[in-house]
Amino acid sequence: MSKQQKSNILPIAVMFALFFMIAFVTNFAGSMGVIVKNQFNASNALSQLGTFANFIAYACMGIPAGIILKRKGYKFTSLAAVTVGFIGVGVQWLSGYAESFLVYIIGAFIAGFSMCMLNIVVNPMLNTLGGGGNRGNQLIQFGGSCNSIGGTIAPILLGYLIGGNIETASVSDAAPAMIIAMSIFLFAFIIILFTKIPEPHLETSEQRMKAQQQKDTHSPLSFRHFVLGALAIFFYVGVEVGIPNMANLYMSNNPAVGAAIAGTIVGLYWLMMMCGRLIGGAIGGKVSSKVMLASVSAAAVVMLTCVMLFPESWVIAFKGVELPVSMIVMFLCGLCTSVMWGAIFNLAAEGLGKYTPAASGIFMTLVCGGGIIPLLQGLVADKIGYLFSYVVTIVCLLYILWYALIGSKNVNKDIPVE
Repeated sequence: MSKQQKSNILPIAVMFALFFMIAFVTNFAGSMGVIVKNQFNASNALSQLGTFANFIAYACMGIPAGIILKRKGYKFTSLAAVTVGFIGVGVQWLSGYAESFLVYIIGAFIAGFSMCMLNIVVNPMLNTLGGGGNRGNQLIQFGGSCNSIGGTIAPILLGYLIGGNIETASVSDAAPAMIIAMSIFLFAFIIILFTKIPEPHLETSEQRMKAQQQKDTHSPLSFRHFVLGALAIFFYVGVEVGIPNMANLYMSNNPAVGAAIAGTIVGLYWLMMMCGRLIGGAIGGKVSSKVMLASVSAAAVVMLTCVMLFPESWVIAFKGVELPVSMIVMFLCGLCTSVMWGAIFNLAAEGLGKYTPAASGIFMTLVCGGGIIPLLQGLVADKIGYLFSYVVTIVCLLYILWYALIGSKNVNKDIPVE
């Protein structure tokens, strides 16, 4: 290991912690829907407003965050992101004592700004800290594993904090988890502040002026397969979040299951995503993105159809409770959703050349689907029930399947990309 790589160990560890926090805070917002539904007597749709606020922030911050990163660099953007994250989680923490649904939503929205900024920072920063190449890619893969661990722990921890008494659950019950999150943000701020971070991609004033003088008649939106792929990302994030969120509501409000077991089962969904990513990484060099995306989206459609149609009387013993078999199928869906982001990104970015960085910003903006689709699913659940609301995610998956088979073809190869 070189002297430079040794000096980067601490900031690398901080980036891993921030990878963990992205999933922890995001999934925590989804799991909080159980508490919100009971404390504020909210409908299934309104219980998803925290997730909606968290993800809609991506629509507002996706492109601006990319500009900030380009003009101010990794260190400034990272410090700003963890500061905003600390404030967002802090506001959510205070909402429990203020007993205000509006304050909670505002906190979730602020936290969403932080998650968007962190998403834009951590991948390229780890690549830079690793020196690029295989080492940089390896660090990103390790970071992705930390992300999955955070996503797994959040619902399990919240379920444990709520316990079995869902009727009296309140936002203040989740205070210990929020304090842990704020502590990690504070620690990250201190470490980043006193750590020298390389800035090889910081835009100079001369480069900015040259870019303003050059006019390009094309953009990523000039490519049909990219536009359709961006829409696939919108649907995908909604599917990824909507599947466990609705399952958590369904199980937590089932007296035979309860919040603690529900959190564990939802945690298994995110654990399956981590396993799926490891498997996807192992076979990614042998299986095309098109085949992989088509296979997992078709499998997910079949699984969710089973979730909807399996009789609720079909149960299996799990930790002393009778768990619906449909929920076992639900967490196995994590194996399918795990590889969709990478496959969609690869297909949509294929052939974009110099337009790829701008495409990444647009992708990040459309992550807002993770808030809009679950909200829509909640509205459907209020009308026809928890399980049949999965028809929303099935429709999204059918679009993703179509994109893999047909929509991903690049029909704009005449556009110069060099």
